[in-house]
Amino acid sequence: MGYTIGVDVGGTFTDVVVRGTSGALSVAKCLSTHYDPIAGIVTGVTRALGDRDPSQVTRVVHATTLATNAVLERKGVRVAYVTTQGFRAALPLGRYARVEEDRYDLRFTPPPPPVAPGDCFEVVERISARGDVLTPLDPGSVRRAAAEIAARGIESAAVCLLHSYANPAHERQAAAILRASIPNVVVSSEIWPEIREYERATTTIISAYVGPLMASYLTRLRERLAELGIRAPIHVMESSGGVISAELAARRAVATIESGPAAGVLAAAGAGFAEAISFDMGGTTAKTCVVRGGRPEITHEFHVGGKGSFGGRRAGTGVPIKTPAIDLAEVGAGGGSVAWLDPAGALRVGPHSAGSSPGPACYGLGGSEPTVTDANLVLGYLSSASIPLSPALADKALDRLAGPLGVSREEAAYAVHEIVSASMASAVHVVTVQRGIDPRGFALVAFGGAGPMHAARVAERFGIGTVVVPAYCGVASAAGLLAGALSTDRVLSRLDEPDPPAVFGSLAAEAAADLGVSLTSPGVRVLRSVDVRFKGQSHDLTVDWAGDRDTLESRFFRRYAEVYGITQRGEVELVSYRVRVTTPAEEGPAEEGPAEENAPPATGPPPHRRGEPGARTAYFPECGGHTEVPVHTRDTLRGELRGPAVVEDDESTIVVPPGWSAALAATRAVHLTRSGA
Repeated sequence: MGYTIGVDVGGTFTDVVVRGTSGALSVAKCLSTHYDPIAGIVTGVTRALGDRDPSQVTRVVHATTLATNAVLERKGVRVAYVTTQGFRAALPLGRYARVEEDRYDLRFTPPPPPVAPGDCFEVVERISARGDVLTPLDPGSVRRAAAEIAARGIESAAVCLLHSYANPAHERQAAAILRASIPNVVVSSEIWPEIREYERATTTIISAYVGPLMASYLTRLRERLAELGIRAPIHVMESSGGVISAELAARRAVATIESGPAAGVLAAAGAGFAEAISFDMGGTTAKTCVVRGGRPEITHEFHVGGKGSFGGRRAGTGVPIKTPAIDLAEVGAGGGSVAWLDPAGALRVGPHSAGSSPGPACYGLGGSEPTVTDANLVLGYLSSASIPLSPALADKALDRLAGPLGVSREEAAYAVHEIVSASMASAVHVVTVQRGIDPRGFALVAFGGAGPMHAARVAERFGIGTVVVPAYCGVASAAGLLAGALSTDRVLSRLDEPDPPAVFGSLAAEAAADLGVSLTSPGVRVLRSVDVRFKGQSHDLTVDWAGDRDTLESRFFRRYAEVYGITQRGEVELVSYRVRVTTPAEEGPAEEGPAEENAPPATGPPPHRRGEPGARTAYFPECGGHTEVPVHTRDTLRGELRGPAVVEDDESTIVVPPGWSAALAATRAVHLTRSGA
């Protein structure tokens, strides 16, 4: 066995985890390099590998925000949109919902469509919803569109013809003509052949928009790793928690939009609690997700760049994407979130982040605005033992808030701490209470560089009595990458399909071909599901497939009651068929074992600190303000530690507030328990 590497690039830190031949982990955490993310990756990989032989690396798994950032920052390539005659205006018209302050804006201007109206083209053809050819494709109209696209210098095109999910023949013919003059052509029947042309179109467009960037990025990453002596295959985490090859990620770049957050949820799902809430707070954002029965919730549609959508779940905001994704709620709240006063003098925190450059004021890299990290340092929750931090700079930054607010520095810092905790609690509320789920019976699994500092306070707001902080919590997303199975999804909308098993067989064969595996290989699993709706309704729900019709309908009725809160019966119809092909994941790390030794990075934490417990002053309102609290590491934590207290990790810090106690589990996870819960 060789080494496997997990790499997670976040908005503030780049985390690298190396799993050795014994199953133990070594980690590196360094500031992300936004001018060139690969530079930070190379630095982290070099530090985490230490003196190990890079040629012994057998696999590199990567979570990247490249696709998300390209969409949010509108930095993808220029795309031409090709559709059926008469439907060119559907994209510019779009769908928009006024949310938050936009509701009251009399001069509201809708966001621009993903493709400029002038870059939308029509071709002569028409296929019915049953797949019948109503109007044959006119090759001449495709050639005229191709000539105009090439004349404008556009090198990427998205083809989405009406009802191509039912019959892709016209799309394939059009794509063949377009590829003669356009380097990158993406067709909806290959990306996601599902009903609803608007969502199918935007999904195809986004794949064409970021695909060339993803292909170039992964090529450069492969070359830079090869310079280090690493020639192992590169895999990329997809939005639904599976892992696909770099080649497939370049072809289906849209599947990687929720790449990074998905890895963290996998780590939370492996924490040993069947009912859990994943809580991931990094330097820029905080993400939450519900895990039920040991499996994270999956959605088949989300929105990128939506305002007020908590990670893209509110229809009409952002760009709709029709691919499977772990159902996350996300808010702009992290350690680097900037605290500021609005025009009315009220204290606000985020969503703007100081990021990795200049970073929080206490980093000493030129930042001066007060951030959540600065506030936590002032409160005594953080120390400068792991990463060099400047208390004086943090004090100066918080004084900029305390003066106008007329409060002490510590009171201002605790207000920042409370506000950001409330903001993150709103994300937990979205994935639980708003969906009819009582969170009190769940364990909150906290990770990320800042998550364990706020987890207990967030849990208190919901009556949650158990918080779990896994080993290597500061780099949990990178560690979760190593647990991801090689997998991919396929879907096909087909109304009145007479032979569902044949459809499932075809989809499974295509998915297996994408992964380069055989369906008969040991350990290969095929999961089948189907979208079902009541006849006459337009929205459907996904349920596990059952060959017996009565069983399938019973599952749908039960799911309908769970989602909508009412029991209903009636005639149903099957809309779309889904397949997920998965190969076995590698064995996870032996978390109870010690971390492999590694040279301490200049901008990251040193190896695990051992020794005797310490103490320092920290601020807790329940104790009247400043109070001396014990400070432990996981190595010095014995028995039950009652709060207030602090447990320091190499990559994160756990705050145990008054009314809570901490204990170390056999897996080296720290379990926090609330008194009287």
